[in-house]
Amino acid sequence: RRPADTEIDWKAYMQEVEGFANGTLDYTQLKGDTGPLVYPAGFVYIFLGLYYATGRGSDIRLAQYLFAGLYLLNLLLVFRIYCRTNKVPPYVFFFMCCASYRIHSIFVLRLFNDPVAMAILFLAINLFLEERWSWGCLLFSLAVSVKMNILLFAPGLLFLLLQRFGLLGCIPKLCICALLQVVLGLPFLLVNPVGYLTRSFDLGRQFQFKWTVNWRFLPEEVFQNRVFHAALLLAHLAGLGLFALHRWHSLRWGKELCWTAGELLWGHTSSLPCLPLNTNSRIVFILFSSNFLGVCCSRSLHYQFYVWYFHTLPYLLWCTPTTKLAHMPKVLLLGVIELCWNTYPSTVCSSVSLHICHGLILLQLWYGTAPTPVSHTPPPSRKPTAISKKAQ
Repeated sequence: RRPADTEIDWKAYMQEVEGFANGTLDYTQLKGDTGPLVYPAGFVYIFLGLYYATGRGSDIRLAQYLFAGLYLLNLLLVFRIYCRTNKVPPYVFFFMCCASYRIHSIFVLRLFNDPVAMAILFLAINLFLEERWSWGCLLFSLAVSVKMNILLFAPGLLFLLLQRFGLLGCIPKLCICALLQVVLGLPFLLVNPVGYLTRSFDLGRQFQFKWTVNWRFLPEEVFQNRVFHAALLLAHLAGLGLFALHRWHSLRWGKELCWTAGELLWGHTSSLPCLPLNTNSRIVFILFSSNFLGVCCSRSLHYQFYVWYFHTLPYLLWCTPTTKLAHMPKVLLLGVIELCWNTYPSTVCSSVSLHICHGLILLQLWYGTAPTPVSHTPPPSRKPTAISKKAQ
């Protein structure tokens, strides 16, 4: 039998898109039992298709079958990324497929929109790995239009575009992203542009303390304090700046030399020794670490947000050099993170443990990708060879 809470978010989604199906184009008038619609226009179009495919949202079992197919497609896209990087041992894929009750619930039981956004995002990353940057940017923007958490990957993508195409060359790619948002939101922008922008891209939205997974150990008044939110934003920006300047730029692009932030503008290469990564590994590392920094500094993580980074964790743990004895602690970290996300309601212990695990992964990423120090050993002196008597 289907649990009673399965229908909560699904019914709200269907109520939100039903207003659009009935001709309502004022975004502030689209709402469901859980509150007003707070997702961009791509969400409306995709779930409107599900609305009609499931008999106006009444056939939840069919919707679950469709999301089960989405789950398999998502795994296929993730496995393809991992195969291109060749960093993660094969046995880790078992944990990714079978060891997460929470992920299965998010996809197939609760029918959240987060898996839809992440599946489109992983398809975009596959296109980046194929050097199809324009199509990748188009799908990246489509993923953003389903849920804004995809913007956590945006700093890493911007860094890659700047290094790959330069300042002027990346402008057309950014225009692709922006143009798609305008096209998707155009029906709502023409009716109530302020209402659409404030509802679908509300960066200041408050979260309820009872649903937080990562900040349960804080008092609720601290959790809701704007100063605390500002501190998290500053920590996020500082982390991105440190990784961009001291880690991302020091990773080798194929066989080329590294680029520093300043050299990116003038086109001069640096002789700084780098962590040897192929192009695919470099792209994935920058995108996944950009998203992980955002997750670590999030104002609140709800249970469905686990899918934001679950499929990236194995790469983040195994992308750095690993000895044979170090595999078990990494598997243990995955297990502890899973336990934290399966503790409902969250506790002080589970939220503190989650932050400790995140901190350990960040430390590994920082120290495991440090540039090799430059050796200043003088070149060997060449003594003149003695001339043999025969040569004389």
